[in-house]
Amino acid sequence: MQNSEVSTNPLLDINGLPRFDAFHVEHIKPAVETLIKENLEKIEYLIEESIAPTWENFVQPLEVLSNRLERVWGPVSHLDAVKNNDAWHEAYNECLAPITDYYAQMGQNKGLFKKFEAIVNSAEYHSYTLAQKKVVENALRDFRLSGIDLPSEKQDEYKSISQKLSQLSSQFSNNVLKSSQAWSKHITDEAELSGLPETAMGLLKQLAEQRSEKDGKSYPGWMVTLDFPSYLAVMTHADNRSLREEVYKAFSTRASELADNPAYDNSDLIRQILDLRHQKAQLLGFDHYADLSLATKMAESIEQVTSFIRDLATQSKQQAELELNKLKDFAKTLDPSLVDFQPWDVSYCSEKYKNETLSLSQEVLRPFFPVEKVLGGLFKITETLFGVKVQQREDVKTWHKDVRFYDVMGNQNEVVASFYLDLYARENKRGGAWMDSAISRWKLPSGEIQTPVAYLVCNFTPPVGDKPACLTHDEVTTLFHEFGHGLHHMLTEMSHFDVSGINGVPWDAVELPSQFMENFCWHRESLDLMTSHIETGDCLPEELLQALQKSRGFQSAMMMLRQLEFSLFDFVAHAEYDPNEPKEILQLAQEVRDEVAVIQPPEYSRFAQSFSHIFSGGYAAGYFSYKWAEVLSSDAFGLFEEEGILNPDIGAKFKNTILAAGGSVHPMTLFKSFRGREPRVEALLRHSGIKVEDAA
Repeated sequence: MQNSEVSTNPLLDINGLPRFDAFHVEHIKPAVETLIKENLEKIEYLIEESIAPTWENFVQPLEVLSNRLERVWGPVSHLDAVKNNDAWHEAYNECLAPITDYYAQMGQNKGLFKKFEAIVNSAEYHSYTLAQKKVVENALRDFRLSGIDLPSEKQDEYKSISQKLSQLSSQFSNNVLKSSQAWSKHITDEAELSGLPETAMGLLKQLAEQRSEKDGKSYPGWMVTLDFPSYLAVMTHADNRSLREEVYKAFSTRASELADNPAYDNSDLIRQILDLRHQKAQLLGFDHYADLSLATKMAESIEQVTSFIRDLATQSKQQAELELNKLKDFAKTLDPSLVDFQPWDVSYCSEKYKNETLSLSQEVLRPFFPVEKVLGGLFKITETLFGVKVQQREDVKTWHKDVRFYDVMGNQNEVVASFYLDLYARENKRGGAWMDSAISRWKLPSGEIQTPVAYLVCNFTPPVGDKPACLTHDEVTTLFHEFGHGLHHMLTEMSHFDVSGINGVPWDAVELPSQFMENFCWHRESLDLMTSHIETGDCLPEELLQALQKSRGFQSAMMMLRQLEFSLFDFVAHAEYDPNEPKEILQLAQEVRDEVAVIQPPEYSRFAQSFSHIFSGGYAAGYFSYKWAEVLSSDAFGLFEEEGILNPDIGAKFKNTILAAGGSVHPMTLFKSFRGREPRVEALLRHSGIKVEDAA
């Protein structure tokens, strides 16, 4: 590539960090075209090379191409999620087909496949490291899962299906975002918002002011939107039951035919996505897409997964029914009209019930968790356990003024990793929270180590006016969860691209470090590092700590069943799909609820239409991974409970096994190396407050 090309198209400049201040929509298509053209030319050269393939002359050059793809295409897709606008999304969408086709060409390239086979059959292969062998084994597996053995016409069909799925998944995600933004409620009578705490009122006022600036017209008062901080504030605190119902209905019908703007209806996309996934699986010789999904996971069979989900549901359901009945009884004491208890009453009544029984609420806790103190505590815990230091840098260009950048320093004061932190909800930003790779750790052909960089993205309540942001305890656990993913990415010691960090980690093990980190949000030793009352500076007092720890089991069986409902819906949708008689998604959702749920939503509920995890994320036939990995993470944290919550020796052991190995070793082997035995489900049930003796 000529230097002039790089200088005129900053997306092609992969030296250093992404140049977010220089990226423009007109850069996307030329950068992607150049990237694909040059990568394919290099692949042709590698295939035609007549000398025997080795790691140095074949695999390493392929790593160069993988790294370049991540460095060029990664920022494009990242900005589509955190700074969405129509022009950028259109350009991003236009490039999805050639990117998907590139992946399909790579996966179906018989020349590449034969080179990898030649490596396995070479005399030198026995001297490869375990990590190198895992890279080669994964490559051969992925060739087969990309249709390498298919006849040419079937390979073309596979490519076509993959392209369509990429486009449909992107459209699904965009529809959820657009549909969420299409609804809002302007309120001028403060009495309608009775019950909302000062922080929530400030947020809704700020949303109204921002809408006024955007639309060029005045919106005095407050604006309720479907961004999660706004939605949750109303559902948890609004005394106005009709307002809660209205907001609940808007949220639960997003991206459906019942939404305010049905142009963003995802119903037909779901049908198409499920059908295309089934076709893809059958092309590759699998009965269902769930079988294809499990080909790269720890779980070994459909029966094993469904038994896992249903067994947990069985152990949780009796307790969940008791929890719900207690909540309903309490609701009647609040208001006789709540004898007709509805889903939009659950969060509101639960918060009041928690306050009544535990003298605890999210708003009581919030002042103890100022953002800066929480971050300081998170970083101190990380430094204590894993022997690194986290330092903020002010000289890095980002995509928004609120985004921060940090370096992670090793014991020689060298930079071992870095991360961007995008904490707050805002317009044109995808909902939820996630970690993604900006740059993967990798040993370049020159011998230099490329330090990893992560994107950490949340959607917390932003600061209001000149008041510093404080987090709810739920938001604190979300932050720790995503940072756990970040640690997995950043503290890897792998130097091979395809097994570095979370690369190559089975999806049902990738949640282990993230869910592991959540545990530090419940213990005195770690909480003292992250709590400081915004006004008094006090740490969390003992009575609140005890209430918080008791609250971990508050309605835990109800929450367990909610996650299992999502997991079973996702898995059955992909494991039992029948193209001749495809089950209506509403019918399937109801059948799953009838089996495992204790709370039944109204008929208009359309949760699947905004279920981005499985229809536009990486969790298709894999949502069960959250609970599967939570068995591992709970049991792993059990060793810290036994040896000391902030024990640096156990922290080093966790880092040197679970985190350092990336995807180079099977996660069960890593777990047994760390824990000294196979995982047990008891720790998950104990942490969740599920009493095993109550199981039916």
